[in-house]
Amino acid sequence: MDGMPPIVDQHSHGAVQGELGLGRFETHLAAAAGSTGPAPPGTTFFDSRAGLAVLRWCPPLLGLEPFCAPVRYLARRRELGAYRAGRLLLRGAGIGTFLLESGGPGGLTSAAELAHAAEGRAHEVVRLETLADRIAGDHEGVDHFLSRTAEALDTAARGATAFACAVRSCDGRAPDVPEVRRAVARRLRTGRTCPTTADPTLVRHLLWSALGTGLPVQLHCRDPRRLARLLAATAGSGTDLVLFPDPGHHRQAARLAAAYPHVYADVGPRPEEVLPEAPFGKLLFSTGARALPELYVVGARSFALAMGRLMAEWVADGWCRWAEARRIAGLVAAGTARRVYRLEAA
Repeated sequence: MDGMPPIVDQHSHGAVQGELGLGRFETHLAAAAGSTGPAPPGTTFFDSRAGLAVLRWCPPLLGLEPFCAPVRYLARRRELGAYRAGRLLLRGAGIGTFLLESGGPGGLTSAAELAHAAEGRAHEVVRLETLADRIAGDHEGVDHFLSRTAEALDTAARGATAFACAVRSCDGRAPDVPEVRRAVARRLRTGRTCPTTADPTLVRHLLWSALGTGLPVQLHCRDPRRLARLLAATAGSGTDLVLFPDPGHHRQAARLAAAYPHVYADVGPRPEEVLPEAPFGKLLFSTGARALPELYVVGARSFALAMGRLMAEWVADGWCRWAEARRIAGLVAAGTARRVYRLEAA
């Protein structure tokens, strides 16, 4: 869409460093397409919406024509080298600022590395469960875990832009001390066989502790309606919450964002369905990209295309003029994220 500012991508995981053969590239493309097994016989994962989007928007950034053969695209990628190809893709995505979830699998770019490659800005989002799992690996007992977790949250709050947490449901209160101590003891006994995400009491403790820091908290949830009591209980706390629902639940998340002043929602892949459900200043964009720099391009270009079509429809129907349409698109693309996450101006 013409006139859209550099996008703020409020959630991603970084890009792979190093060369990718066909097999590894397709594995990452399959994950983006929502698949876990092999492609159907006689096809590849380029035969998917994600694959078509890659072939539509990424080849021109590497000096090829759109929709070139996948083997030609991957050959060009190897010819340029992973480092140069990644830079060209990230710099052509239209994203100016990245919020990168830290602590994931190795081999992905850090926030600083992503910012350098993209010639943009990047900020760290600390995943609460990952932080707790690292501390649990010390095997030093319940008191050590609780004190180290509190220290780690305080340290992270001084350097990170936000916290993130996966939560299935949550009531309107923090767990009491005996509950937390029992949950920590269970976590330490089970070791790596039972990560922090498996214990709802421990997740609630981490979440309520993070809420006390004042940093925004990203809530990854299947159905955001199951968090209604948490949202109500935290109203007036001074901490903003951003909902990241599973596919099919973005409209419900937008309605909750409309209902609570401190709640915001990810706009998801279909802005035309979500924008009617909440004030425009309550919706933010993310790619959710992981591993392939191509996915940053696909996410940003798909969003810009969808917003452009929606705004053109609204202008044609008389809902707004183009100046207002560009302002609305700018809010969702970047403006609201800069306010919620307290980011510097582009």
